[in-house]
Amino acid sequence: MTDYHKDRISIQVGLSGYSFKVETDGTVRSSGWLSADRIFTSTEMQKRYDEVDIALFTPKCALVPQQFHLAEESGRILAEVARLDESDQVEYVSVPQYASVMVYSASIGESLSRVLSDMVIRTDGSKTRPFPELYHMLMQLSSIQDYNKILASYMDGHLYLTIAQGRTLLLCNVFEAQDFTTAEYFIFLAMKKLQLNPEMSSIYFRTQLAEEDEMSLYRYFKNVEEI
Repeated sequence: MTDYHKDRISIQVGLSGYSFKVETDGTVRSSGWLSADRIFTSTEMQKRYDEVDIALFTPKCALVPQQFHLAEESGRILAEVARLDESDQVEYVSVPQYASVMVYSASIGESLSRVLSDMVIRTDGSKTRPFPELYHMLMQLSSIQDYNKILASYMDGHLYLTIAQGRTLLLCNVFEAQDFTTAEYFIFLAMKKLQLNPEMSSIYFRTQLAEEDEMSLYRYFKNVEEI
């Protein structure tokens, strides 16, 4: 019997550009961070894939327990924790594994995520709706085999951080951090409040780390890995 390998592309989009990761026939290839004008010359953007994920680095997002979410209240709920403009469109997506709903706005002053949604389509011709980076992080937490699951991204002056123990979500938040030293401060503050020992834990990043930032984290954590 012939094994069938799905072709998959995962795209991350920020204010300064985008990156992608292509998985095909068991191999993974990453692009690194690219400027927005590269999408029209990239052959990977012209193909169809069995699975397409588009993650937008938007700090305008919040996780709400499912029993407290009302669709018509999404805008008010998000405005309590994020700076919104009157013109910002607020959406929401279910996160059933944590019995929650993520409310968010994709209005961060970019159009690249919408362009990519139109360009990179699935094999069946359907388009992928961009979701917040924080949502995709929650989806990926379960793939981390550690009991203490610490997953982060750092982009455009914001730290995106999720922490779980087993199947229990402990933290899901975005922090303003103009430099990586500030991002580290929030990571260690969260670890301290949750009484987690960095020396006994691994931390995983969905964004590429500069060598000096990775070495800085290695001074405290058991392991540092990009996934």
